[in-house]
Amino acid sequence: MQVLWDLRKTLRCAALTGPTSDLKTIANEVICLFTAGRRGNQNTVLLLLNDEQIVDSLQDSIRSEIARHNITTFAPVAVLLIHVRKAEIEECEHVALKKELSDREKQEFEDKKKDLSRRYRDRHKHFHGFNVMQSNFSQAYVKEACAVLKPVKKTRKPQETQLATFLSLMNAYVPGSYLLESQCLAFLNDKDSIHEGLSLEDRMKPFGNLVITFPADMNSDRKVCMAHHMIAQQCTELLAEAGVTRSDTTRNFMSCLCNNEVSPCLLGFVKDMLTKRETLTEQEKEKFSRLILDIQKKEGNVQSASVLKVASRKFVKNPFFPQTLARFYYSEIKDYNQAEIWVYKAIDRDPKNSFIADTLGQVHKHHLNSKTWSKSPGNPREILQLATKAFEAFKNEERLAENAANTFNNRGMFGFLQVASTVYDALVKCNKDWKDVLTQTVSMGSVLKSLGDNKLYKFNDLISSLRDEVERKCKFFDIYLTYSKLSMKKDDRPYIWREVSSCYQKYVGNSPPKHLKHADNLPPGLKENKDGTLSLSQVYFILSQLTITQLTEISARTEEINSTEQATINYIAANITLQNMVQDLLSKCDRNMLIRKMPLSTNNAPECHMLALLMLWPQDSGEDSLFDLNTCIQVMHSSYENAYKKYLRSRYLRPLVFLGEGRGQSRIVHRSVLDEFFLEENKDATFEDLKKQWTNDGIFKNLRAQNRLLKLRGVVRNYRVYAACGDKEIEVNANLQDYLWKSGQVSFYLGFNIRGPVAFCIQRIDDKPTSEGKKIIQ
Repeated sequence: MQVLWDLRKTLRCAALTGPTSDLKTIANEVICLFTAGRRGNQNTVLLLLNDEQIVDSLQDSIRSEIARHNITTFAPVAVLLIHVRKAEIEECEHVALKKELSDREKQEFEDKKKDLSRRYRDRHKHFHGFNVMQSNFSQAYVKEACAVLKPVKKTRKPQETQLATFLSLMNAYVPGSYLLESQCLAFLNDKDSIHEGLSLEDRMKPFGNLVITFPADMNSDRKVCMAHHMIAQQCTELLAEAGVTRSDTTRNFMSCLCNNEVSPCLLGFVKDMLTKRETLTEQEKEKFSRLILDIQKKEGNVQSASVLKVASRKFVKNPFFPQTLARFYYSEIKDYNQAEIWVYKAIDRDPKNSFIADTLGQVHKHHLNSKTWSKSPGNPREILQLATKAFEAFKNEERLAENAANTFNNRGMFGFLQVASTVYDALVKCNKDWKDVLTQTVSMGSVLKSLGDNKLYKFNDLISSLRDEVERKCKFFDIYLTYSKLSMKKDDRPYIWREVSSCYQKYVGNSPPKHLKHADNLPPGLKENKDGTLSLSQVYFILSQLTITQLTEISARTEEINSTEQATINYIAANITLQNMVQDLLSKCDRNMLIRKMPLSTNNAPECHMLALLMLWPQDSGEDSLFDLNTCIQVMHSSYENAYKKYLRSRYLRPLVFLGEGRGQSRIVHRSVLDEFFLEENKDATFEDLKKQWTNDGIFKNLRAQNRLLKLRGVVRNYRVYAACGDKEIEVNANLQDYLWKSGQVSFYLGFNIRGPVAFCIQRIDDKPTSEGKKIIQ
């Protein structure tokens, strides 16, 4: 809040304190504050948030409202200042936060301490929040301040002591949490007239100095918390040393303060305390909440499970407590029966939640793993019995994910492949004949005798369908990971593709997938498959395995096969690959083949739309497009929505190819070419370095990339970007929305993801000719 106060005369400052569910209303209020009622009175809004989960959605809502109101902006609309309390400070490359004062800050705190001493005399010694910081976060000061807790009774504690233990526990594990003053007074429930008129701090003596109350706003109940997070931690530790354990305090907390109707705010604090997992790295979290892990470490598994069991029974509608308890049972206690019991309770509370359903699959998967890799592994029948349960659980999860409205949950598919991989390893270890059975080289019935158990045949339907299921799911991940990633700055975890590839290798091996098999002598995959679909990523993968001689032959032969859209994809993709490998082997593309197939419909694959747009985009400033590109792009968007939106909707779509200099296929540049340019110029660069180049458009600063790509001219208007094409404007998406806040003439490079064209490296240009004028389509 101090930052907002300091900048109140420079920016229009505000704090978001209410519900965050209606982002459209919030965005409208930001726009009203930005314009202050008049469009000519713009000034940037500095908005303080305490919810980092809504940042991206809020930005999108603000942009949409600007476009809807047709506001031309002359300054950045908003700066979002995210204020989230953390128990531990995470390392960051850009900002280094330290729990220590600089020399200047030390002097300022010392001066402030003298001022407080003059104004409040001895009372300033109890300003613990200030004193902790003034002492440079001294642990010795914190211990001295918390000494009032000693001695602590293990049983029959006064209510004031119990309330202090509850506040300490909650503030130690959920920074920023609080109780309402009315809740505290109701708990104390002291009707003695001697306490009438006393403040809560006075009624809680000798602990009152460790507690602070403060108003949330003029019309609501006051909030109560410990004076500082470090004091809460120290009190919790002192209480534990005195025998008042964390598990006892947690159970008592829920028993005393969570009766009847529990406020959503208090329920949220309890949920965070018991289920919120701290982030370790960008791609890894703790297994359980810090409180559960501390109880496990200091008191054992039984007490951790007991706390979660009490929460599961106390909050009968919440699915996350029994889900966490089930996870604890299967991963820590290895009691798979109890895990199954509790996960079914969680599913009953939220039967449509695919992420809850995933836990059931994980229970069976871990049970299978324990059987498979134990000193006395199970026999094939036991393995298949457990595997059947896991497969069914993950298939059900996949069905639920298909019907979900928001993020697509791929864990069901991935869990299925993990189980399939374990089944393969376990069965082949028992008998080498299983390899031929699982890869469908031989039928199960033909080798049943050598497998040694005729009752195994009841699993024949499962076994005979397994290879196709594995292949289908691997095909999904091929598309999923090639076309998208978690976000612009976050990649999927490396083990996902590693395990998917391993499973594919076991069941399918080096033979071409069934949906890529062909009847003639062309290499695998370069002919229309039985369902008429073939993703660009699969085309690239197959072509990358071929020799230049084979590629040249494919380029020549597929030119004759122009009756299907798949042949079109194959033909152009082969030429693109040739161009990227050996430019002098490139033969001219027959654009007439594409023209004969236009216009494409929404039933055509997005890959076909992308390649058609690439080839038919005007080749110079004097050429008009043969087709309405705006319509073509809208049809491609619809094609993408039909084919992939359900699965990729919450993910960043990777750029696949870019528009380059030249004519024909030579103007099509695969993103790997830009990677090579950067890596060749930066010999010591790491993968992380390359990733950063893509997140900030740095990849386009490479001179070879600039010479290879075609720069287009366009305009930014109402947070949208348009490419100039003759006398028309073609709307394209922007890779970085930050470039769209100011209207005007711009230049950019044009890339394509699986949804459509995207503007990269957007730069403002003036009306004067530029040094790159010969390269810019105007």
